[in-house]
Amino acid sequence: MRPALAAAIADYDASRFGRLEHGLPRLVHSVQMAVSAADLAAETYILTTRVLTKLGDELAWVAADRAVLSARLSGRPLLVAEAARVQAVLARRAGRFTQATDLVMAAADGEVLRGHASALVAERGLLVMSAAYTAAHAGDRAGMRELTAQADALAREAGGGVLLRDHGGGFGPGAVALHRISAEYTAGDPSAAVAAARRIAPARLPTVERQARYWVDVARAYAMWGRREETLSALLRAERAAPEETRARPAAQALVWGLLAQGRTLPGLRELAFRCGLR
Repeated sequence: MRPALAAAIADYDASRFGRLEHGLPRLVHSVQMAVSAADLAAETYILTTRVLTKLGDELAWVAADRAVLSARLSGRPLLVAEAARVQAVLARRAGRFTQATDLVMAAADGEVLRGHASALVAERGLLVMSAAYTAAHAGDRAGMRELTAQADALAREAGGGVLLRDHGGGFGPGAVALHRISAEYTAGDPSAAVAAARRIAPARLPTVERQARYWVDVARAYAMWGRREETLSALLRAERAAPEETRARPAAQALVWGLLAQGRTLPGLRELAFRCGLR
C-alpha cells in the first residue's frame, strides 16, 4: 500500500485527476481492510480529503473524520496536525471561521509540535498559514497579514527550503508567497494579490498542482478587480499547467461562468467553457 500511496500523492502533485479517480478509491478500500496501518490510513484519508475538497464533494467531511481518527491512532504528531488542517479547511468553507481557527491554532500550539526540528517548525507554519487564510475569509485583513508574517518567520526558521512536500505541496518561503495571493484577494485587496503574484516565478513552484493553484488564484484576483481579459489569460495558463484539475474544479468553472455572463465574449472563452463541461 505504501507504493500505491506514493503514486497517488505524485498524481495529486501533478494534477492527474483521471488517475486519482481510479487509483485513490482502491487505496482507500485497501487501508480500510488493514488492521495495523493507522499511519498509512491517515495519510490516505488526508489526501482523499484534499482531492474531494478541490472538487467540492461533501464526502470530504467523511474522509476528514476518518483522517482525524486514523491520525490519532497512529500517534504521529505531523499526521495529527495535518488531519486537523484539512478538517479546518472544510470548517472554513462552511463559514465556521472560529472553529477553523481553533482547530489549527490548537494543533500549532500543542506540545507535540514544540521543538526546533525543521519538520515540526514547517508543520506549525502550515497551520498558522491556514489560520491566516481563515482570517482573510472572515474579513480580518490585519489579522491575516499578522499571521502571514508569523508563517513567513517560521519558513525562515525552518531553513528556507521546501519541507513536508507530501503535505499538500509543502512549506517554505515559496508556499507563504503563494498563500499571499489568495489571502489578499480573499481579504478584499485584489491589487495586493496581483502584486504578490508578480513576485513569484510560477514555473519554479514545486509541483504542477501548486502552479495550477497560482494561476487560478491570479484569475480570481483579476476577476475581483474586474479585468476580464487578464482573468481569462490566467485561466488558460492554469489549464495548460493542469488541464484535468482546472476543468474539474468548481472554482475555475465559476470564473468561466462569470466571464460568460459579463460583457462581450472574449476569444477562446467559449472553447474553454466547452472543455470545462459548461454548456
